[in-house]
Amino acid sequence: MGKTIAVTNQKGGVGKTTTAVNLSALLGEMGQRVLLVDLDPQGNTTSGLGMEAGENSVYEALLGQLPLRACVEETPWKNLSLVPGDIRLAGAEVELVNAERREFQLKKAISALKNDYDYILVDCPPSLGLLTLNALAAADTVLIPIQCEYYALEGVTSLMNTVTRVRRSLNPALDIEGVLLTMLDGRTNLGLQVVDQVKKHFRQKVYAATIPRSVRLGEAPSHGEPIHVYDPKSTGAMAYRALAAEFLTRNGTEAPVWEEPKKDKDKKKKKDKSKDKKKKKD
Repeated sequence: MGKTIAVTNQKGGVGKTTTAVNLSALLGEMGQRVLLVDLDPQGNTTSGLGMEAGENSVYEALLGQLPLRACVEETPWKNLSLVPGDIRLAGAEVELVNAERREFQLKKAISALKNDYDYILVDCPPSLGLLTLNALAAADTVLIPIQCEYYALEGVTSLMNTVTRVRRSLNPALDIEGVLLTMLDGRTNLGLQVVDQVKKHFRQKVYAATIPRSVRLGEAPSHGEPIHVYDPKSTGAMAYRALAAEFLTRNGTEAPVWEEPKKDKDKKKKKDKSKDKKKKKD
């Protein structure tokens, strides 16, 4: 049975969607069957994979108009499927208010698909509203990206309070999958201080892999590609590859060793040959 993971932080701009997209795509690349659910009304996860939400989306599944299976779309990326989302999800919060067992709509929808995937990742909106509660009620664990900046822990305190309340009333088995440090600038004392604070607070739950600030990570979504496809040798791609490997190791699976793309290898050989020729001429 697949493991459901909510990727969430009530603070916006912490790399939540970037993490959901790139971790999912790399887990797929490493041989895992992955379903990514875009539960954010901004729909950035959907567009970040070069996809669009049509009439069959997570919105219809939440309202019980369609089974979730009918909303699943195959992406161009290996072993990765998507349930797209868009701005209509903003209305779903209001439409679900009077629904019976409204916090369990997503759990009910996902239950029919759990055996089809190794991992189901849910990208949550940057708030603690009804959509996020649905994700937390449906999830086995929570993955929390934390930006390495001064106010980082403030939002996490509120999130952890919500996780505690969800455990009491909706999902007693909910656990922390891991805490990911994002947008790290290792040259600044502030960034390193936040790293120390987060590690003291969450201890073993903090991933050893950290995500640096990266221009290439910011560019990749505009091309509708995960970072390992857009620029396989960038620092962002290497960081998310390390995260995916660590994620699998923590879940009892050995991650495959990454090999440099063949084209890049061929280019490297040609460059080396041309350098040798120049040396011989000299």
